[in-house]
Amino acid sequence: MARHYLFTSESVTEGHPDKICDQISDAVLDAIMEKDPQGRVACETTACTGLIHVMGEITTSCYVDIDKIAREVVRDIGYDRGKYGFDCDTCGVITSIDEQSADIALGVDKSLENKNNEESELNHGAGDQGMMFGYACDETAELMPLPLSLAQKLCFQMTKVRKSGLVSYMRPDGKSQVTVEYDENNNPVRIDTVVISTQHNPDVTLEQIRRDMVNLVAKEVLPADMLDEDTKYYVNPTGRFVKGGPAADAGLTGRKIIVDTYGGSAPHGGGCFSGKDPTKVDRSAAYAARWVAKNIVAAGLAKRCQIELAYAIGVAKPVSIMVETFGTGTVSDGKLEEAVGKVFDLRPTAIIRDLDLRKPIYRKLAAYGHMGREDLGVAWEKTDRAEALKAAVKE
Repeated sequence: MARHYLFTSESVTEGHPDKICDQISDAVLDAIMEKDPQGRVACETTACTGLIHVMGEITTSCYVDIDKIAREVVRDIGYDRGKYGFDCDTCGVITSIDEQSADIALGVDKSLENKNNEESELNHGAGDQGMMFGYACDETAELMPLPLSLAQKLCFQMTKVRKSGLVSYMRPDGKSQVTVEYDENNNPVRIDTVVISTQHNPDVTLEQIRRDMVNLVAKEVLPADMLDEDTKYYVNPTGRFVKGGPAADAGLTGRKIIVDTYGGSAPHGGGCFSGKDPTKVDRSAAYAARWVAKNIVAAGLAKRCQIELAYAIGVAKPVSIMVETFGTGTVSDGKLEEAVGKVFDLRPTAIIRDLDLRKPIYRKLAAYGHMGREDLGVAWEKTDRAEALKAAVKE
């Protein structure tokens, strides 16, 4: 029986300890991509009180100063004073870097198809096995789920008012959460609950924090026509958030994968993005899956679309492509799968080429989401294959 229901998504600011680690990992990747676009990078970061540890497997022809990169990221985020609990100038930075496994490189450099004499410059193999999901829906202009879109905007606004000095007592760590009510036809109709937590100095009153977060953050970015007298606001609900960042919680690359993607509105294959060069299909194929899903919705072929891609290590072609439109498609899901196969080349090297992924574009994606980022001009947010899909479903 159809019913109204609530759905919730969260986001975190760039000063959250896990996001610090994501940004350091992607800043290292960017530095290598800038000098050596063919570099192989799998860079993980941890952060805790007074310490950053950067580790992983990197094969490159260039040199990058990881210590300096890590400190610059932390400084840019805003952890530049000891009283914030973490200081870019005094924290320790440890590096533990090895080269990429030759066994993995064997499958990436020459795919199974190449070994079977199916020669092609695009037949480099996938860097790992796994499944990746893409999703799009017509709830927002950027074709993203509304709860996550709003949660990301809240966190971005929190950082904006902090860095501009408009709210001087704020510190870098913070989180948001938005609960949206949907009607029986799966349309968002109102915002039910807003949660905002911000790190702050010890002198400000809770009343001022709550007033500023509602007026200068929430009401600046949330659509007024979706707020009503029953909308609930919870601001710093514990009452105090002075200790934050890595001093309060250890951070780790890849621990905010739902924030990075669709806020729980779609499944996740489990592999994170940050610190991985585009030969890793965890990253590149997830971007491609979003690209496919968004073009299907932009073409008017579905109101909601979920794509699953799956790969075997060392094999170029996906082992499976699945389209699910949840009953909203104008043609069958099987017909859409056929069209996707005609319009998109989903071999890893083709994805890298078509989405222009061998560039230093990644650190900016490491906070406030990898999907729906039309503000960054990334290729997987383009709807450049919509017309081709319309034509393909008619064949």
